Amino acid sequence: MDSVESIGNNAPEAAASAAVDPRLAPVAKGDKHIWGIYIFLILISVIELYSASSREVASAGMGVYGTIVRHALMLLAGFGIIYGLQRTHYRTILRWIPSFALLSVAMMIYTIFFGSDINGARRSFNLLFFSIQPAEFLKLSAAMMVALIMSRFQMKGGGVATKAVVASAIVILVFGVLLVPQGLTNTVLLMCISMSMMIISGIGIRKLLVVLLVYGSFFGLYLMVAKNDDSSRAGTWGERISAYIGTGTPKYEEKITSDNRQEMLGFIAQAHGGITGVMPGNSRETSRLPLAFTDYIYSIVVEELGLWGGLFVLVLYLWLLGRANFIASRCSRAFPALLVIGMALTIVFQALFHICIVTGVIPVSGQPLPLISKGGSSIFVTSIAFGIMLSVSRFAVRTGSKKRDINNEISVLPEEVRADNPSQL
Repeated sequence: MDSVESIGNNAPEAAASAAVDPRLAPVAKGDKHIWGIYIFLILISVIELYSASSREVASAGMGVYGTIVRHALMLLAGFGIIYGLQRTHYRTILRWIPSFALLSVAMMIYTIFFGSDINGARRSFNLLFFSIQPAEFLKLSAAMMVALIMSRFQMKGGGVATKAVVASAIVILVFGVLLVPQGLTNTVLLMCISMSMMIISGIGIRKLLVVLLVYGSFFGLYLMVAKNDDSSRAGTWGERISAYIGTGTPKYEEKITSDNRQEMLGFIAQAHGGITGVMPGNSRETSRLPLAFTDYIYSIVVEELGLWGGLFVLVLYLWLLGRANFIASRCSRAFPALLVIGMALTIVFQALFHICIVTGVIPVSGQPLPLISKGGSSIFVTSIAFGIMLSVSRFAVRTGSKKRDINNEISVLPEEVRADNPSQL
């Protein structure tokens, strides 16, 4: 049965939910496409991370299986998050959004002042046995907040109220102020996600141009302030952009130096893979490429699985976005539609930025590949996004459903987020 078809009233899970409140019973099965994409990414992650971790195994003395066992435990914990969230009605998730955003902001502020200093930037802090990177949580909470705000101020007949655009822009700018000292890429990523969601919400072209102007002014102001601040990363950005522009010498003729080592070895790995790859476990560059298991894991994917394998991974992420769009287009209410597309955009933009960096399309920076790169924070945040998408696929009523089902959905939602799905207007 297709994932958007109604399930029978005799399904045990639906009956259990209905026993509490019939209006909260699932109206469909969890989307098979999203589950399939998740499973493929997990399989690729386990195989490729095992290959990409040889450098870490050699330097840390963790044993042959230490890294992959730890990664598998993270993935298992992530699956627990997905399973729990996909059984939770998105109405409950709606109530958590402000608290989740405040927690993300608090973690980021704590990190700025007390986080671990790595390569001149404070990006994480230690909690028990885990290293927490608040930037990952902040990007996800930003998408949630924009979905909440935009769904509250939908106008009858289409479009979104100006105050929603202002409120969303303020939230993004506050988050951007916290993110920009850590790195330019995360801030650009945040703004790309927010602007995409504004467009989907029905923002007009004039309002969009104003938002662009505000975001551009924010960057200009920061660069002016940070210009003479030795502790800022503005100088690092300038160096990376200059290196990206280059001197006109082809990359294959450049000498490998300490400054471009990671980038060049990443290119070499991809070239070594060719069309068909050297097969899993046969990577040559994993023992030389720094951060092959995180920021440059796509290079190892292409080296071992070839161009076709790299394209397959890219298609998986684009397929996820397409499927989220399909689900969003069939939701009867604005909030679940914007929520599911916001979660997909967060994952897919992250993946596209990682792939573009590794393949040399944009300047070098550090971005994990969702679910494939090593890293607890990235896995947990991506798992939350997958769980929320599956929750919407199970509980959001579809357009064309019985009027009774639509009325039930409206009745369980707060009055301010009962607007019609903007894509249906």
